[in-house]
Amino acid sequence: MFFSTLAHSIRIRKRKILADLILKQQNSLEIMVKIALIGAGKMGLSHLSILGAHPDVKIAGVCDTSKIVVGVLERYSGYKCYSDYLKMVDETKPDAVFVSVPTKYHYSMVKELLKRNINVFTEKPFCLNPEESSELVALAKKAGVVNQVGYHNKFVGTFKEVKRLVASSAIGEITHFEGEAYGPVVIKKKSETWRSDPNEGGGCLMDYASHVIDLINDIISPIESCKSSILKSIYSKNVDDSVYALVGTKSGASGVISVNWSDETYRKMSTSVTIIGTEGKIESDANELKVYFKSDTLPEGYSKGWNVKYVTDLTDEVDFYLRGEEYSAQIDYFIKAVKREKENNINTFDSAWKTDTSISLIKNQSRI
Repeated sequence: MFFSTLAHSIRIRKRKILADLILKQQNSLEIMVKIALIGAGKMGLSHLSILGAHPDVKIAGVCDTSKIVVGVLERYSGYKCYSDYLKMVDETKPDAVFVSVPTKYHYSMVKELLKRNINVFTEKPFCLNPEESSELVALAKKAGVVNQVGYHNKFVGTFKEVKRLVASSAIGEITHFEGEAYGPVVIKKKSETWRSDPNEGGGCLMDYASHVIDLINDIISPIESCKSSILKSIYSKNVDDSVYALVGTKSGASGVISVNWSDETYRKMSTSVTIIGTEGKIESDANELKVYFKSDTLPEGYSKGWNVKYVTDLTDEVDFYLRGEEYSAQIDYFIKAVKREKENNINTFDSAWKTDTSISLIKNQSRI
């Protein structure tokens, strides 16, 4: 009798354990986000590496026009690969799609995805002109989908803290700002690629200055005027290698945008902002934040005079590190927004449209 009761108890316990495992698997499947990727170039592969390691993501498919890339991915990754992105989307029915192709193709591809009510993450800059961007903003709002553009600087700890300090009026009224980026991207005459074609989104203004412009738009307010700008070619034939612009923001602040991707005195591209206010000054790049406060009324954790904080003090840990925490952080944010665990209000199509508008203003005022 005892052994019979024990055996019965064990069977019940086994059934309960099995039922719990099935329930966990079902719950796990329910929270998995199916992602498809278009464009397996430099940024596409970076995104794919982070997505492939994300606990809440299942890779539904990868699309690229290169047979070599597709062949390697199919052989070594196990992902289902396509050369036609619409075929991939229609067959795999993903929850969201990452678009990592030259800017020239963003408008047409994203438009097709929005027609299918698919959540979209696209690389920057958003579109070649603000008219295209504006149309996609309206379509995304109508579809009610999560939308994000890959301006990763908003996920850098130092720049996030700069935004918080400015928003809290910690340095008073902004009187002047400088947004800068320098580095050795084009330091000799190169063979022609999409980056050297203005019709495909190439050039320093679109490719690198867009990061700086977007950062200023987010931290202070959108750039809505340009007094004068110089777009200068140094090594490139058809596009600019440096951008210098005197601009004004919606809030009334004025400042300078200075970007040069042909500066070999830097090891890699370095972005920084300087913001001067009536009550202090901020100097920050992606690694170090320096703040000067005049008054005794201070944010918590700061003292009068100069303060220094480092990105390691201001950055949340991420599950997967690749090139910088911000790349994983932006993707994690997007996934959480798709799952409705976070509000979709960082790097939206709408904010990227404002950046495209600012880029257009600078381009239209350019002098050589």
